[in-house]
Amino acid sequence: MANLKEIRNRIASVSSTMQITSAMKMVSAAKLKKAQDAITAMRPYSDKLTELLQSLSASLDSDAGSKFSDNREVKKVLIVAITSNRGLCGAFNTNILKHSAFLAKETYAGKQVDFMAIGKKANDILSKRFKVVGNHSKVYDDLTFDNVSEIAEDLMELFVNGSYDKIDIVYNKFKNAATQIVMTEQFLPIVPLEGEATNNADYIFEPSKLEIIEELIPKSLKTQLYKGIRDSFASEHGARMTAMHKATDNATELRNQLKLTYNKARQAAITNEILEIVGGAEALNN
Repeated sequence: MANLKEIRNRIASVSSTMQITSAMKMVSAAKLKKAQDAITAMRPYSDKLTELLQSLSASLDSDAGSKFSDNREVKKVLIVAITSNRGLCGAFNTNILKHSAFLAKETYAGKQVDFMAIGKKANDILSKRFKVVGNHSKVYDDLTFDNVSEIAEDLMELFVNGSYDKIDIVYNKFKNAATQIVMTEQFLPIVPLEGEATNNADYIFEPSKLEIIEELIPKSLKTQLYKGIRDSFASEHGARMTAMHKATDNATELRNQLKLTYNKARQAAITNEILEIVGGAEALNN
């Protein structure tokens, strides 16, 4: 059995760790509420705007399509991997990195696949195995629509000038604090609405459909990317809060076990001392 000093040191160490994980849990819980409200409020607008543009695009003649709807042979693919800048959030980053690697090795096997990293973790890991053409980790320092728009504009330019034939976004979609869903969305070219297009005869367009689409598509793409990053941001805090909650529970359980071990060791030491005293007294009496 370990001596009392070693056990006391371990108890102090575990208690210190427990305080840290508990504090991180509370910080993430506070940040989660704000991030969750932001993505919940944004989703309906983003989904409706995307649906509208897909419907309008589907109703246009193929030769009148936008430059962002150009479906050419896919030879070069860019995957935008959205992770966090920090760890200690369970499998949050690992799931994105594994899925991104799967897309590169399996889904797009035989094609040129490059990555753009949004988040320090994506850049650090993916750059060891793949070509990373951009790192936008600093976007989390000031997560605003304007800052994300600059990244979206870079992506649109890479597609229009032919650098890449397809651009995908991989991110964690926020469901609740304990659940994040890995999503892969096609960013470019724009995916037309499958099946029935909406009844555009019910609407009067001013100016023309094509002009409206050309004006709204860049805004829609910026909104799509912003939504993905916002989803990932909320998911990160949910994952970290859950991970730190479990870590705090484990530390509490370990501390309790160590305290029990310490008490047993202390009781054994006291018993031995009493036995030695009694034995000595008996020896003197004899």
